[in-house]
Amino acid sequence: MANQDYHFTEIITLDACSSCSLCADVCPAVLATGDGKLSGFYRLHLLKKLQRSRSGWLAKLFKKYRMTDEELAQFGETVFKCTLCGNCQEVCPLGIRLTDIWVSLRQDLVHSSAYPRKVDMIGENISGSHNVFDEDNEERADWVDDMQDAPDDGFIKDRAEVVYFTGCVSAYFPMAQQIPIALARVFQAAGVDFTLLGEDEWCCGFPLLGAGLREMSQEVIDHNVAVIKAKGAKTIVFACPSCLQMWREYYPPEFRLTHFTEYVFDLVRAGRVPLQELPLTVTYHDPCDLGRGARVYEKPRQVIRSLPGVKLVEMTRNREKCACCGGGGNLEMIDKDLSAAIAKEKVEEALATGAEAIVTACQQCVRTMNTYVKRNKIQLEVLDITQLIERALVETEE
Repeated sequence: MANQDYHFTEIITLDACSSCSLCADVCPAVLATGDGKLSGFYRLHLLKKLQRSRSGWLAKLFKKYRMTDEELAQFGETVFKCTLCGNCQEVCPLGIRLTDIWVSLRQDLVHSSAYPRKVDMIGENISGSHNVFDEDNEERADWVDDMQDAPDDGFIKDRAEVVYFTGCVSAYFPMAQQIPIALARVFQAAGVDFTLLGEDEWCCGFPLLGAGLREMSQEVIDHNVAVIKAKGAKTIVFACPSCLQMWREYYPPEFRLTHFTEYVFDLVRAGRVPLQELPLTVTYHDPCDLGRGARVYEKPRQVIRSLPGVKLVEMTRNREKCACCGGGGNLEMIDKDLSAAIAKEKVEEALATGAEAIVTACQQCVRTMNTYVKRNKIQLEVLDITQLIERALVETEE
């Protein structure tokens, strides 16, 4: 393990922890399992011990506290059993940037060969096929073929004002492909000049962070920036909050970056989206990367409330306190049972509101919650906000 995997501010803030354990009280993995070893408090405690035993006089002083290879491997397993939801960081009274530390810790563990080998697949897939699922990247925009009203160019233009960056989950996962279809129909109805990148779109690189492979992300960053520049676009719209988060934090600031909920809010307010009555009671789940990550809380709610006939009821934990759905941090790959247990907590909270549907603004959240709902035959519809708006569009005659 090496200190160069961490920013110096991450190292110096390790000792700021007051051991209050508030992070454990909100950790979705701890709440779902009761295992305190999955908490940020426990993880930080072991990380501090590791740092002190690495070099110089501290290494000699703390030599007897060094982990064995077996203990280090076990620690690595627990570190990756985390959704990177940011709830721990949200409640930390000292403002320690815990999510950044967890990402650096994962890279540290990969460099130390103390990590679950399942995550190797992520790096292999993205470097080989340019998407996280190892699918043919030429098929990234094949979801357009399922649209009856798609234009002949398949929304892939030489130039456009706006690029819709689809993301891997929506491009390839059947349960999520209705999201880009819905977004495209809303943009068509509003007259938005947009383009897809098609096979030229590569994975944004966000899964590499969760896999501890941050250093592999520069190639995809350089590629995606180049192809969007070639389109002449100034704005990139994302329906995937994780893609948005990756672009905001790791890409050069050369474009206007906006989530669909923010972009469509302006369209609705300008009267460009023709809407009809939709009698439906919904609750809204704040995606971790859109809410705690990008601090986008109100625009999605304002959009939902603007839909005629739609009633919004809130869950007990909402906005910055919203509970994770279990779909982040590559957790499903590492421990699908834990991911499902976290999803169970989320779905039960949604059911308690009496809503007919749970609406969110993230394809991974939709996929995770919908998988749990369908497997357990629960009477609750799971929708992305793009799908909700599409359902409320005024029907036009062909």
